[in-house]
Amino acid sequence: MQATEIPFVKLVGIENENSTLSLDFKNDIKNHMETIHASAQFTLAETQSGIHLQELFPELEGKAIPILRDAQIKYKKPAQHKISAYANCANESIDKFKEQFDKKGRGSIQVSVEIRDVNDVVTSQGVFNWFIQSV
Repeated sequence: MQATEIPFVKLVGIENENSTLSLDFKNDIKNHMETIHASAQFTLAETQSGIHLQELFPELEGKAIPILRDAQIKYKKPAQHKISAYANCANESIDKFKEQFDKKGRGSIQVSVEIRDVNDVVTSQGVFNWFIQSV
């Protein structure tokens, strides 16, 4: 299933633009301060982290199940415009995961995500720890 087809992701309104997820600034995801709600930003970041894993390990599609174990997110600035998510993963973390997965059929990996608005202002940053198990 494509990440943007997950019912909750669709509900929030996340869109995929060339493997970069974005979220328009619209009334139904605003909070009491008239900025993008923290939970909408979290959903955008978490979903982008999952897409990043798919891009890193396309060979595991249909052969493994990723489960988010935990996450940490820090909200830096109010999101007052359209926002986009950018993910990365340290090479050491990728290598360690591949070694674990090859040896045991499961492993853990950490993905970092930064949310920026159209003016390149960082609105939030998150770290997402995934557990991936072969099926």
